[in-house]
Amino acid sequence: MYSEPLTESYFYILLCLKEGANHGYGIMQRVKELSDERVNIGSGTMYGATGKMIKKKWIQEIKSPADDRKRMYQLTPLGQEILSGEYERLQALIKSAKTILKEA
Repeated sequence: MYSEPLTESYFYILLCLKEGANHGYGIMQRVKELSDERVNIGSGTMYGATGKMIKKKWIQEIKSPADDRKRMYQLTPLGQEILSGEYERLQALIKSAKTILKEA
């Protein structure tokens, strides 16, 4: 399945949800950790992105077992497909770059 390239924020959000359901703040903290603090997703970006990804059916909102007021998100099968497709796309970019950079 072809999809437009994901933004870094979208990629990291989906990647975090691959580990399991999480709430917005937890995702933002995990993104910082995974990216060695290179990527910092603010709350506006986080909630804008999750809203769009819910509409695209890449993620879904679920109830928090601990606190009904917290929004929890989980990856859908379509979201998993999108994440896998982006991973494959990035791998192809790396392969091409390695070929050229080795020749240079």
